[in-house]
Amino acid sequence: MIISAGFIGIGAMGLPMTTMLARNGVPMTVWDANPEQSAKAGQLDGVRLAENIAELVGAAEVIFTCLPSDQVVESVYLGDGGIVGALTPGRITVDCSTVSSKITQRVADAAKKQDSQHMDASMLGSIPQAESGEIGFVVGGDPAALQKIQPLLDILGRFTKHAGPAGSANRIKMIHQTLVAANAVAVAEAIALCEASDTDLDCFYDVVCNAGGFAYSRYFEKRVPRMRDGDFSPLFMLDLMTKDSKLAQDLARDVGMSAPLLDQVIARFQEGQANGLGAEDFSAVARLYQSGGKA
Repeated sequence: MIISAGFIGIGAMGLPMTTMLARNGVPMTVWDANPEQSAKAGQLDGVRLAENIAELVGAAEVIFTCLPSDQVVESVYLGDGGIVGALTPGRITVDCSTVSSKITQRVADAAKKQDSQHMDASMLGSIPQAESGEIGFVVGGDPAALQKIQPLLDILGRFTKHAGPAGSANRIKMIHQTLVAANAVAVAEAIALCEASDTDLDCFYDVVCNAGGFAYSRYFEKRVPRMRDGDFSPLFMLDLMTKDSKLAQDLARDVGMSAPLLDQVIARFQEGQANGLGAEDFSAVARLYQSGGKA
């Protein structure tokens, strides 16, 4: 059975995801607060533009969202003219945003009152994975609803893991991002030390990637060549990584846990933002180690 889908949030990730679904024959309706972004998706075969959120919800069995923050998710789902108010029984909403588990639970509770299901489908990967259909999804929510949306996730990604009830996937994504964020700062310091000590960076890269030691990471393998070439064009912006890291910091505080390393990493990211690096890739934190610590 062909499932009709809607997509709200036609940004850096939303546009390639919409493209992937449309190319695979999924009837698509899209809406974005920015009409120019909607128009980009509207040029695709099999995609039609909705004039508002209610029209999109009425046309789609499954509604995807990919939004930048808790505040925007709350507005799009629970605000006047939002998704939840337009839901009819049997609809499934799938939020691919990285947001707090608190807002996810609020939306899930509201959707349940409309006899609908809300899923948090946190994504692992960035623009290249969205373009190639290789996103990793961690999903929270009703297992039966996951079975229904699985064919769509299979188009968009290569991995799906059910994490538990609504909000579970958000927590896993936040904790995952603590490792990514710390790795980014550690790699930046290591590369800076190579340069400061006149150590062969190409040799260091080969050793880390191929010698079998525990320093290897996919981040190191993929980002260091770009850093070496001075390419900090955004695959995942520093602003977004800072936001994700602060959500993890909030989670730690909520459970009464101190996270001193995460606190230091966030401070470094915020220093990068203060130096105008927020719209660059989060690997641009390496630029703080140039010219005496100023980007």
